Amino acid sequence: MAKMLIIYSSTDGQTKKICDRLRRIIEGHGHRATLIRIDDAHDVDPLAFDTIVIGASIRYGKHNAQVVDFVNKHADALDARQNAFFSVNIVARKPDKSRPQNNPYLRAFLKQVRWRPKSLEVFAGRLDYPRYGCFDRLTIRLIMLLTGGPTDPRTTVEQGIVL
Repeated sequence: MAKMLIIYSSTDGQTKKICDRLRRIIEGHGHRATLIRIDDAHDVDPLAFDTIVIGASIRYGKHNAQVVDFVNKHADALDARQNAFFSVNIVARKPDKSRPQNNPYLRAFLKQVRWRPKSLEVFAGRLDYPRYGCFDRLTIRLIMLLTGGPTDPRTTVEQGIVL
């Protein structure tokens, strides 16, 4: 039985939803999975696990700085284990940005960190205008307008994953 650590940073809950699903799959195969928010990962020792997966969402073009700090602090330990990183960002809805090698947010993240994940993935996640506050709704609508995405404030779109 393998021990897996799943650390996540989620802005609106979509990354946590993906990690919850991953945890259920792992446990369904008879392994142990520990799910931890990045805010609670200060004292986590990655070497206590066989595999580490880190998932992080994008908000306004950046991954959570705590994720960057964590992977830089633990880069050697992460490299010593099986590991993976995934990014959840709405730009991944576009075919030309839907793979790790062509996703600008994932590429930018890798330039910020010493760690070189053994496995990479990107998910488009969820666009949920009705749940956003006024500022976020307006800002994200502007970004969508500039990038050719949906701008109707009643829109909710979930892409890229099967949950």
